[in-house]
Amino acid sequence: MAVNPDPKPGRWILPLVILGMIAFTYFFVRSLPEASPDTTLAAGGPTTTAAPGTGGGSTTTVPGETGGTVPDAAAAYIGELDRINGELQALNSELVAVNTGFDADPREIEFPDAEPRFEAVATGAQALSDQVAALVPAEGLEANQETLAAVATLAARAAGEALSGLQSDDPGDLRRAAVTAFTGATTDFDVEVENARSAAGATPDA
Repeated sequence: MAVNPDPKPGRWILPLVILGMIAFTYFFVRSLPEASPDTTLAAGGPTTTAAPGTGGGSTTTVPGETGGTVPDAAAAYIGELDRINGELQALNSELVAVNTGFDADPREIEFPDAEPRFEAVATGAQALSDQVAALVPAEGLEANQETLAAVATLAARAAGEALSGLQSDDPGDLRRAAVTAFTGATTDFDVEVENARSAAGATPDA
């Protein structure tokens, strides 16, 4: 009987399979296209940088038409002005609406309804004026702060005069003039907020 020189021929199968897999992987990888040298990583989100000469002070990216960074103190100041401005514009819309309804013929808003609404506007305008006066402007915005405080004071005074005119025996001339003055003051305040924004180096959303 012939003798099998290798009693376990199957033990060579696994090494051959492994060798074949290595060879296949080698040629497969070699066939892949090389990465383009022009490939760049996707840009990340906005970053904050220190303004030159500030010793690494913190800055904040402010959304706007052209972007830009402003110091954190200026960004916080502008944010407060935006909030106050929004509330002031809402008060103006309310005062104009009530005044128009009171003057309508036939009258759409009677005195018992108009008076508390005028009072709410006067109270709110005074509160906002006090808030503006209490703001501490960022460096370089001191002149803007003075103008804003003065305009807010005028708005509060006009709102109070509108209420007084409503409550008086005046036929309506004082009340109407005061409402017009309040609207003018709120418009001026909005303009001054934008001036402060420009002075701080920020730009408004388009």
